[in-house]
Amino acid sequence: MITSITIHNFKAYRRQEFNLGRLNLLAGLNGSGKSSLLQSLLVLRQSFDQGLLERNEIALNGGLVRVGRFQEALFESADDKMISFVLQFDAGEAFYCSLEGWDSQDRTGPAVIGSDLDGIKALFRPGFRFLAAERIGPRTQYGVPDTNLEDIGTFGEWTPHYLVKHGDRDAPNPGSYHPKAVSPQLKHQIEAWMNEVSPGLQLHYDRADTIDAVQLSYSFVTHRDTTSHYRPTNVGFGVSYTLPVVTALLAAQPGHLILLESPEAHLHPKGQAKLGELISRAANSGVQIIVESHSDHIMNGIRVAAHEDLIKAEDVRFFYFSWNPENQTGATQVESIAMNQDGRIDKWPKGFFDELDHSLEILLTPRKS
Repeated sequence: MITSITIHNFKAYRRQEFNLGRLNLLAGLNGSGKSSLLQSLLVLRQSFDQGLLERNEIALNGGLVRVGRFQEALFESADDKMISFVLQFDAGEAFYCSLEGWDSQDRTGPAVIGSDLDGIKALFRPGFRFLAAERIGPRTQYGVPDTNLEDIGTFGEWTPHYLVKHGDRDAPNPGSYHPKAVSPQLKHQIEAWMNEVSPGLQLHYDRADTIDAVQLSYSFVTHRDTTSHYRPTNVGFGVSYTLPVVTALLAAQPGHLILLESPEAHLHPKGQAKLGELISRAANSGVQIIVESHSDHIMNGIRVAAHEDLIKAEDVRFFYFSWNPENQTGATQVESIAMNQDGRIDKWPKGFFDELDHSLEILLTPRKS
């Protein structure tokens, strides 16, 4: 597990340290720097995937994230032209990487690496998964990866193919199982959790080898019968956007690392809260998860999970990101918010999922005549 990340002069941060737990929720207004934390890890991971870290190089652009030029990655008010990342791991290992001496237009360049890559497992092992906020929507058919990837894709694009290969196998992490699933099979576990989003939903998938594509469809169990199969384009965005998230969480094993952007997209409030429960169950079972979210329902699902002893409060971190244009440093401010086992948090900063309170205060104030 990654226990801390220290970021220097990257994007929104002059210098910022994050002490991480099993489950980490990043919240804050748009443009406040939440994505910068994820992007720091994605830059390192895609550089590893491209074989650059072994050559002491870093790629700011790749299949996971496109930061742009060095000047765009550098904190705007930086005192020097050096970007650095320091990761600490629970086994006592550390990883250090710095970018210095780049031309402002460079997109790939030299790096100083201060550790043995073989010892840094959480970020570079096969169990790393990242799901972007802009996931693939409903399609009449889904593609097949060119290589034998055991992945669902950055945008969830390979999820149906992953189900073809693994749907009949048992989901690897019993701690994430839905209590009402009909069996441990990955397909049945996914269906059970997706039923929290869309009641009665069943998955159907089949690979068409002649065109290298997977056809996906849904049916719904009613009190009398089962409906016809519906193509994803006739079911809606919520199901298509949530399926990769649920699949990634159920396919994860202890020691894996998952980064999620806006997992709540296109989901109704109850579905968001239940997704918070699944995230909590997976984290409690040994998967490290970093979630960027704008949903108080996701957060409340996590709080309820703590209250129901589905996750230890000590394993959860809430971070609130804010940016004040009047701040002389120009850097993002990050507050760490603690939660107890009852699901209660120690402080509620202004702007931290408090818009409902603001609206109710206005509505309860007598109108001016």
